[in-house]
Amino acid sequence: MYRAPVTDILHTLLKVTGTKTTGLEQALQEERFGDLSQDLLSAILDEAARFTENRIVPLRQSGDQEGATLQEAHVTTAKGWKELYQDWAAAGWNSLTGSPDYDGQGLPVSLSVAVNEMWNAGSLGFAIGPILTIGAVEALEQHASQAIKDTYLPKLISGEWMGTMNLTEPQAGSDLGALRCRAERHDDGTYRIFGQKIFITYGEHDLSDNIIHLVLARLPDAPEGSRGISLFLVPKFLSKQDGSLGQRNDVFCAGLEHKLGIHASPTCTMIFGDGSGESNEAGAVGYLIGEENRGLACMFTMMNNARLLVGIQGVGVAEAATQKAIAYAKERMQGRSSGTPSSAQAEAIIVHPDVQRMLLTMKALTQAARSIAYNCAFALDMANMAEPDQKSFWENRASLLTPLAKAFSTDTGVDVASLGVQVHGGMGYIEETGAAQLLRDARITPIYEGTNGIQAIDLVTRKLPLEDGQHIHGFITELSQEADAAAQAKRPELQQCGIALSNAINDLKQATSYLQKCLADKKTDDALAGATAYLRLLSLTAGAAYLLRSALSESHEARIHLSQFFNGYILVETMALKHSIIGGAHILQAAKTILNA
Repeated sequence: MYRAPVTDILHTLLKVTGTKTTGLEQALQEERFGDLSQDLLSAILDEAARFTENRIVPLRQSGDQEGATLQEAHVTTAKGWKELYQDWAAAGWNSLTGSPDYDGQGLPVSLSVAVNEMWNAGSLGFAIGPILTIGAVEALEQHASQAIKDTYLPKLISGEWMGTMNLTEPQAGSDLGALRCRAERHDDGTYRIFGQKIFITYGEHDLSDNIIHLVLARLPDAPEGSRGISLFLVPKFLSKQDGSLGQRNDVFCAGLEHKLGIHASPTCTMIFGDGSGESNEAGAVGYLIGEENRGLACMFTMMNNARLLVGIQGVGVAEAATQKAIAYAKERMQGRSSGTPSSAQAEAIIVHPDVQRMLLTMKALTQAARSIAYNCAFALDMANMAEPDQKSFWENRASLLTPLAKAFSTDTGVDVASLGVQVHGGMGYIEETGAAQLLRDARITPIYEGTNGIQAIDLVTRKLPLEDGQHIHGFITELSQEADAAAQAKRPELQQCGIALSNAINDLKQATSYLQKCLADKKTDDALAGATAYLRLLSLTAGAAYLLRSALSESHEARIHLSQFFNGYILVETMALKHSIIGGAHILQAAKTILNA
């Protein structure tokens, strides 16, 4: 049974986030988040843990087994799902980061990410719905007209209504420039939307009274490609002047996908404008968000938020898988430890070194991913509140960490869940234990909200050039400070961790300089050949630095030993990654002829 790791979460928030001079602990002491104190932060985390353990976790397997059903364009979620969501929203969880102007609580992203880790550990199928609503809220707060904000934000922030993101079409996945969904201007200033969208998470359901779709579409006179995309708000039900629900809009669910995992989450094919609405006119009524032909910039606000929260899905499922595997390893009796007489009774498999290796790998990767994601969240908080002379620094830091938080954390979720199945042995392959579900659920996370390959491309081509290429070097210098601090530590274990980190940083410096030279020389394909390896190299080095920071922050044996293990078993990858980055383009160029054979 999952137990929220409140102590580890709180420690990471307070001791591991930020820089040497500015972290969440200091921000709370300076009252940068208003009335939020360490005591209140701890109390909120405790309450989130109780809700997760008592309400979400018990429905994880039943929701997976029952799934969602579609009948006559109406989707019904699994038994207990509707009540779970409504109780969750009524408790105020959806409104944590919403603007107080619309009855939100105005709390930091750091706190939101921490509780979202718990929701996702409880059930990815449940948590992905609120993630999209949070993203819709942020997009509207930054880009919508005042009238739209006044109409939709209060109920989205409260969770009374839910939001969706409608990007993908059959011919347009990652390439949004290929979108064909069209929008037509209407005399009253609204628009009519026509087309099909696929893979729409919670596109139709019974959890809330209304569903607010944010839809990318193209106007008739729009430029070609991504520069000609506009963003529209398309509600399931139109709103009357008094705010009550009006007629049914011309947007319907035409099918549910049968998926590998997250069965409790309805993944819908949505049809806009086929004449099935209650209006006499065809077309789904839509309201422009931002400016015409500039919708992609608006949608990226939502996508960037979602990428961090999808990253925390990886952390949540990794934590759940780790706990489940450790519990099983302590109970499963099989074999005997070295030196134990053959006549002795079988021992729990946790005594075997290779099982210990797997469990510690799971635990170390999970904590590294958590640290990266929480640091990204704190950077977003600081970007929202920092003084003008510091704002761009924190914006760039959040931009740099976002692809790491999304890609490394979700890769970790898959890897750790897979190890969890392995620890369970044959029972892990049986659905009864729940280990297989965690792996099935986790597998979508490296794919949606921008594949992890796209995150690597974004990191290399957009984030390495930040501040004329200097921001990444400043970040590497910060990581070096942890190694320098370890060198001054009294304990030899910490000194050795510092040496290992310094070696990884040298690998990172060489790889970074190589990629930046490739970009400067316009050898983009050479840089992209090493992009995925570079994202992992940077993530492992940052994760090692954060684990070392954690170990240095207080005398805690478990954190010291976890840092030791990460360095000895995982961080050693960095040299190999560096070589594949620097030599990978030539090898790829030669080897790709195989694909045409």
